[in-house]
Amino acid sequence: MRTLFAIILLGTIACAGEPESTPVSLPAIEVPADFADLLRAYERAYASRDSAALAALFAADGFLLRPGAPVQRGGPTIAATLAAEGGALALVPLAFERADSAGFIIGTFGAEKGPTRGGKFMLALTRRASGAAGAWRIAADMDSPNAR
Repeated sequence: MRTLFAIILLGTIACAGEPESTPVSLPAIEVPADFADLLRAYERAYASRDSAALAALFAADGFLLRPGAPVQRGGPTIAATLAAEGGALALVPLAFERADSAGFIIGTFGAEKGPTRGGKFMLALTRRASGAAGAWRIAADMDSPNAR
């Protein structure tokens, strides 16, 4: 659990980034196939407004951390929160790290891939079964829109 909190803390610092007066455009990167698959599944479920499919991408005790909203935890709560959301979504990874059972992806999001993006995100990931057999799940999803 310490590793997960360290990853979330590092991700939070990284998402804070540069002040708005100094915009920085970071290039998109390639992530491992299993991380890319998770991002594409998130995009598909969000686009089809399938909150149950979105919640299924989270660990059973996963967190949803949205600006201006209380912390949401667990599949049913996350599904209920995301039920009112959906539409075009492009998740663009900028950085990632992974170990045997924990990892993260930091990136930007928007309605489409491109230089103008709607905000930034950090996904803390967990894999409960070690090795290649374990599926990655979202332990915490934190996002922040670029607009204040």
